[in-house]
Amino acid sequence: MNESTAPAAPTAPHPTGTPSPDRGQPDAAALLDELRAALARFVVLPSEQALDATVLWIAATHLQQVWQHAPRLAVVGPAKRCGKSRLLDLLTETVHKPVITVNSTAAAIFRSISDEPPTLLVDEADTIFGSPKVAEKNEEMRGLLNAGHQRGRPVLRVVGKEHTPHSFATFAMAALAGIGDLPDTIMDRSVVIRMRRRAEGEQVSPYRTRRDSPTLRSLRARLARWTTSVAEQALHLEPEMPVEDRAADTWEPLVIVADLAGGTWPERARAACAQMVAIEAQAEEDNPSNARILADIRRAFAAAGDPESVSTDALLYRLNSDPEAPWAEAGRGGLNPRALSGLLREYGIRSGNVRMPDGNQLKGYTRAKFADAWKRYCPTVHPDTGSDDSRDTPAK
Repeated sequence: MNESTAPAAPTAPHPTGTPSPDRGQPDAAALLDELRAALARFVVLPSEQALDATVLWIAATHLQQVWQHAPRLAVVGPAKRCGKSRLLDLLTETVHKPVITVNSTAAAIFRSISDEPPTLLVDEADTIFGSPKVAEKNEEMRGLLNAGHQRGRPVLRVVGKEHTPHSFATFAMAALAGIGDLPDTIMDRSVVIRMRRRAEGEQVSPYRTRRDSPTLRSLRARLARWTTSVAEQALHLEPEMPVEDRAADTWEPLVIVADLAGGTWPERARAACAQMVAIEAQAEEDNPSNARILADIRRAFAAAGDPESVSTDALLYRLNSDPEAPWAEAGRGGLNPRALSGLLREYGIRSGNVRMPDGNQLKGYTRAKFADAWKRYCPTVHPDTGSDDSRDTPAK
């Protein structure tokens, strides 16, 4: 190792599980700052928060033995030459036990995961999940990546001539780089870095492995020393999180690393978490295949005066007439009854015969069928109380 100074002993946590005000090893925050500067030298991240998150994710890979959840890092972009592969190059030199995969099989990957998890680095992930047909062939890979997000989710396979059942570990942090979004179930378990091409005036240094990797590897060695010294403390921390549910599970290791480092990192980690999770929540709402349809149907009911039921034809007319919604472009002629039924099926909502105000019966939807899904997936915030409709029903 290049560093000869032993790290200071970690400070004891507060009874509440958060570090004390003078938290952190004296040089820990500076070490993360150095790593941040090293990354920024070679690649332009989409925001300061994304850069902070990437630094914390790298540091968190060195503490995988204590985490309950292994956050993925989804490095995605809309086109080539956005810096995705360059960022993966930098991760290769800084994360704990990197295992680089391109078009590897799921069997090869889970056989490379041991009780001391490596860090999986998957380049060109769009070649695995880029189209429905290709993604279907790689369903086992998606299942592996989903299972490996949480400790204690092994896969069972038969091995040898006797076909003896054998349990293989799946728990490992993973970074996946590719063009376009990854499958929803992977994105939902990821810290998402949305790369973009450099604008005029945004300059980076060319990366040369033989010249530049020694500096990055020195940072990795120093990260390993520091994280080893705070591993026991990290195991017992339960930080206050600005988000809930799976987002909190995914971001907790990054926030714990920031709390242990001290300096300005705890505040920056929580700011990055809140902002980046909000961006992805908005992206999910804008995605026609997700909760956007529920929110738009709720607006359609409200525009019609919140009737007990609405015909399928009337609902489709309102959805396809909204110029800011994607439904008019959902196939030739807009969204149709079959497509609408497909979007709502995953929420357990189906059409049926409904009685209209004039006494006629038509195919349609009752408002009551949407009540539970609205509470769970697109709550309304009440400006007078600050509460939301989702609190009456626990999230799935």
